[in-house]
Amino acid sequence: MKARIGIIGGTGVYDPEMFELKETVRPHTPYGAASDEIQIGELKGVPVAFLPRHGRGHIIPPHMINYRANIYALKQLGVERVISPCAVGSLQEEYKPGEIAIIDQFIDLTKSRDYTFFDGPRTVHVGAADPFCPEVSSLFAKEAKKAKIPFHEAGTYVCIEGPRFSTRAESRMYRAFADVIGMTLAPECALAIEMEMCYTSLAMITDYDVWADHPVDTATILKTMADNMDKIRALLANTLPKIPVERKKCQCGNVLEAAGA
Repeated sequence: MKARIGIIGGTGVYDPEMFELKETVRPHTPYGAASDEIQIGELKGVPVAFLPRHGRGHIIPPHMINYRANIYALKQLGVERVISPCAVGSLQEEYKPGEIAIIDQFIDLTKSRDYTFFDGPRTVHVGAADPFCPEVSSLFAKEAKKAKIPFHEAGTYVCIEGPRFSTRAESRMYRAFADVIGMTLAPECALAIEMEMCYTSLAMITDYDVWADHPVDTATILKTMADNMDKIRALLANTLPKIPVERKKCQCGNVLEAAGA
């Protein structure tokens, strides 16, 4: 079964009541195994491939995720648009826990990951000035407004290596140029760009980062995610059927051509 939309997210995103499972596959990739089996089915009649980023049970830390295998596996299944629900900390007062940020920019401060499919001898420099799909992001924003879900139509995500959280000094520094902070957006987004896939990030704000003098711990993050996961699931259910089959309003499918590849 082919799926044109892929969801890379945590186990809380997957809801068997709204997702009709058709088959489970584990595609082979030249980059090794993906994080887990990929579940393919239908959500509101839309073929969707779901991949748990950290594996079932959240067993893979962010710096050990095989991002290349994940993106490559989805591409093999026919995915053209990737939706990425994720958890982030807030770096700005107005980005409040429980709200959703539809990310429009990122800064990559990771240190040890595999960043590209083009390791040579072919060298390709893809453009990434505006890395997120404007068409899909705008559809999610429209549905969030309609459902009165608190959200931000834009936001800059700074991606750190992890798995540790920031020091207070680091957090104060990041505030100068970003709105939210997380550990998984890069290189996932950049790899999707290289595969000419649309990429949209739905970032659930779980806490204020340590600049705000609030403790950051895993229990708090998981509780906020659990309390607000219905917002993400509602957005997916309402928006996915409205995503056009043909990609006419974005240039995501022509990235390699623009790069001269």
